[in-house]
Amino acid sequence: MKFKEISTDEKSSDFLVSLLEDVSKNFNIKRLIYANTPGSFMGLKVAYVVLKTFSIVKGCEFLAVSGFELNGGGAIRANKKLCFVKKDDEILLEVATPSEFSLPLNLEVLNLKNDTLPNYIIQAV
Repeated sequence: MKFKEISTDEKSSDFLVSLLEDVSKNFNIKRLIYANTPGSFMGLKVAYVVLKTFSIVKGCEFLAVSGFELNGGGAIRANKKLCFVKKDDEILLEVATPSEFSLPLNLEVLNLKNDTLPNYIIQAV
């Protein structure tokens, strides 16, 4: 099976709903997996609310995974200067070069969690 890559510079709040509408027209979605950490308050909250609502409406399983599992444990951009880095099971903000993300060929290798609540690293101001 080939996967279509979709990327955008739009904010997730603008893009996610239209993406899910398009995907649900063409596919029978049985499981949603999203990265519930690390991230900012608004980014994770928007993703969680939209995807949780979609999973309830469509009756599909909803699971979470750490973003660090999708980039080999590398740094994840937090803002223009700082990145989230994982050290000894603690997530910190540091100046670092962000790593690229990629989906594994087999989703069974991911440490999927039923606890899908966002794990905020940068709290609301």
